[in-house]
Amino acid sequence: MTEALLSAKQGASRAEVPVGAVVVHEGVVIARAHNSTLHHYDPTAHAEMEALRMAAQQLGNYRLDECEMYVTLEPCAMCAGAIMNARIRRLVYGAHEPKTGAAGSVVDLFSNDKLNHQTKLVSGVLAEPCAQVMKDFFSQQRIDHKNKAQTMRLRDDCVRTPDSAFEQIPDYPWAGHYVNDLPALNGIRIHYLDEGPPDAAVTWLCLHGNPAWSYLYRKMIPLFLKRGHRVIAPDLPGFGKSDKPKKVSVHTFDWHRQVLLELIERIDLKHIHLVVQDWGGLLGLTLPMEAPHRYDALLVMNTTLATGEKPLSDGFVAWRTMCAHKPNFDVGRLLMRANPQMTQQEADTYNAPFVDAGHRAALQAFPPMVPEFSNSEGAAVSRMAQAFWRNQWTGRSCMVIGQADPVLGEPIMRDLQTQIKGCPPPHVLTHAGHFVQEHGEDVATIALSHLF
Repeated sequence: MTEALLSAKQGASRAEVPVGAVVVHEGVVIARAHNSTLHHYDPTAHAEMEALRMAAQQLGNYRLDECEMYVTLEPCAMCAGAIMNARIRRLVYGAHEPKTGAAGSVVDLFSNDKLNHQTKLVSGVLAEPCAQVMKDFFSQQRIDHKNKAQTMRLRDDCVRTPDSAFEQIPDYPWAGHYVNDLPALNGIRIHYLDEGPPDAAVTWLCLHGNPAWSYLYRKMIPLFLKRGHRVIAPDLPGFGKSDKPKKVSVHTFDWHRQVLLELIERIDLKHIHLVVQDWGGLLGLTLPMEAPHRYDALLVMNTTLATGEKPLSDGFVAWRTMCAHKPNFDVGRLLMRANPQMTQQEADTYNAPFVDAGHRAALQAFPPMVPEFSNSEGAAVSRMAQAFWRNQWTGRSCMVIGQADPVLGEPIMRDLQTQIKGCPPPHVLTHAGHFVQEHGEDVATIALSHLF
């Protein structure tokens, strides 16, 4: 196991996740390897797989029934299957892997007596140092990522909320990710959360609206992660931890939509479960038609498709008028008014990105950006999206309505339901308002129950 740990540390020095494995034959190490998925561009190049290949070549036989394997981390299902197919006599591993472990943590393939080979199993050998090398690696990655984010130069026409504004915020423990080299961004830095396994079978893409940011999804994310899913939650430019252009005119429907399209391509998201509300829906509902193969399901909350074919609701016109007359409105107070269960600390967190008037251009820009007429920017693409949802959507859908929403309430949402092919009757939360995600545990539980 000490030899396996040395291999794991060699992998870490090459930016690979530090897992090491050795194969022993008649008391002699005949193969040693670390993860090489990045180096080989190969998702199967786990330490165990690499060590098995080396050992088989060394012995000239794919059957390794006289061999033992020592690996620093509990194998995944792929590696467990390969170990048994190689007829490894005994497997010894160090640290448990609670997310993907196939030797007892998630599943236990080694205890399945229906398989034609039984590999003896020993666990927990040097478990602490094996776990520590993983902790050290990911801790350093977070530091490196933060340093990289801080070195992304701030454009002269933008402002950036200082990191100190986001210290000690409640229920938001996740490390941020940043990108500034998308073509549409032209150097503007945007922030997004990326939690859960990169190869998860489900990826929740959670899009916020105005005047919120990814903090809005803090109550839903843990339930998705508990299922082993991946969550991506970006902050739109001008919001949250993303850079904030100083000029209102920078913000347009087409630009924000293009940023989201390019981010999805950059991260290469698949099996997307699209989660939308407010502007997250106005923009987000226009995305799947560009790459339908990426999307499996939809969770839609209070939002609409702004096609310019119907007059804006009285509630929205009142909201737009308020924003114009009171551009420095208190964001946290606005959310607390509709969600009295919120704490003052949570309300303050919604205010955190907007430290002064110079950080609030997006808040001024978004209300007038809603397509009002058939020739408004965004109206044509919204009509194309409407046709897609009516006629071409083949994924699963779930709708949750905050009934107390005066802007995008139940009548608008029930109309939207008729436009989404195969969308079942909505779930109505009588106690929820516009910001439905503040009741995120209820929403996530409904979605997990009805989309799976």
